[in-house]
Amino acid sequence: MQKIHKLLVANRGEIALRVMRTAREMGIQTVAVFSEADRLSPHVRFADEAFCIGPAPSNQSYLRGDHLIQLSLQHGVDAIHPGYGFLSENAGFARAVEAAGLLLVGPSAGSMDMMGNKLSAKNAVKNFDIPMVPGTEGAIVDLHEARLVAEQIGFPVLIKAAAGGGGKGMRIVEEIAGFDEQCRLAQSEARSAFGDDAVFIEKYIGSPRHIEIQIMGDKHGHVVYLFERECSIQRRHQKLIEEAPSSCLTPEVRKAMGEAAVRVAKACNYYGAGTVEFLVDEKLNFYFLEMNTRLQVEHPVTEMITGLDLVALQIKVAEGEALPFRQEDLQINGHSLELRICAEDPANNFLPDIGTLERYIRPQGPGIRVDDGFEQGMEVPVMYDPMIAKLIVHAPTREQAIARMLRAIGEYDIRGFATTLPFGKFAFDHPAFRSGNFDTHFIGHHFTPDMLQSSEAETASVAALTGFLFGEPGEKKQVAASTNGQAVSLWRLNRAH
Repeated sequence: MQKIHKLLVANRGEIALRVMRTAREMGIQTVAVFSEADRLSPHVRFADEAFCIGPAPSNQSYLRGDHLIQLSLQHGVDAIHPGYGFLSENAGFARAVEAAGLLLVGPSAGSMDMMGNKLSAKNAVKNFDIPMVPGTEGAIVDLHEARLVAEQIGFPVLIKAAAGGGGKGMRIVEEIAGFDEQCRLAQSEARSAFGDDAVFIEKYIGSPRHIEIQIMGDKHGHVVYLFERECSIQRRHQKLIEEAPSSCLTPEVRKAMGEAAVRVAKACNYYGAGTVEFLVDEKLNFYFLEMNTRLQVEHPVTEMITGLDLVALQIKVAEGEALPFRQEDLQINGHSLELRICAEDPANNFLPDIGTLERYIRPQGPGIRVDDGFEQGMEVPVMYDPMIAKLIVHAPTREQAIARMLRAIGEYDIRGFATTLPFGKFAFDHPAFRSGNFDTHFIGHHFTPDMLQSSEAETASVAALTGFLFGEPGEKKQVAASTNGQAVSLWRLNRAH
């Protein structure tokens, strides 16, 4: 075994802090890296050492794998944790880390290669009894043949980028008339986003749930599943809300999906933390979608229901330790929900709304966890992902978890730009979510921007009256004008607070 004494976290923001906190508890020194835009970030102050690695653009800083390795060697680093995003699923970086004599807190480069491309992943698992969505086995090279396959499996079909993610290079085709054009558009977008224009066809499942299984493997061939996460509420094919366990799975289906995920992991000799994603239809039939060879943004909900620290397990696996438990030792404890709080405007198609955190007050109390990387007064950089925090709650039951989440959202005070908090309140309180009867089309079927307007108008009126009652005389005059003479009752003011 190779013990880790000093760990460089090749990431930023909340995930950098998350990894460093566990490392400190394990007695491991931490090294932070930061771009010029992140100089004042909390993760920089938290680390034992911190180094600027370049200008704000990620291709000049966080994606400079050669620079990160050189920095590690110069400062006595034993291992690198890539977090998620950036270099976390880059097989070339993984090989370079190993070649430099360093440990990567993550899977092998071979596993990344095999699972990093959707087509190679499907090919790797096809002999391991994994349910697959009907479609092409390889990339489209001939449009005529592709049309024949599409007609054979039946419209609608989904054209997907082999190297894709986040909805890029993806097209739903309803009928044969638009097939050729949509195929060319998907190839063009895939080429632009990933440098690879390979696309393939799958049967489009109309009302799917997006459910993923967390797995953990060690270097001794042991793999377990840590149950599922429901990730169906998404915008632009990117997740906004996650929960564990799912509200729709039976114990039998959960076990079948978990065992299938373990087989996927064994198909590529996987070790470390990984996630196997599935589509689940109305009859609870499940189909392999892809594997993510890294820690996921939504890993906290799994930690909450299992009591495990996934980052600590990652580090121990990287050092060569065997998993300290078997599948039969694991059980689900309670229910957990997560809301991604992004600097986006739900009333404007969830477009980014970057600015300064003029006010930032976190919720508190039992069963509440906030993973973030920002503080009041900080700018949210425009060149990175707009997520500023993850709000996670845990409670004995799903109903209690929903109530706790709504209470936490009410306590969260973020000002300076629009966020996804109002959407979170809408979603968690919606009958479809409460009943568990929803799918990946939740936003399209249930949400329109005007649904937030009445709530925001009431909040603005309450804030205005608060200023009128307690502000300076000059402020009262200005606030009174902003209410347009509309009365707001003191009962409503007290109720809002």
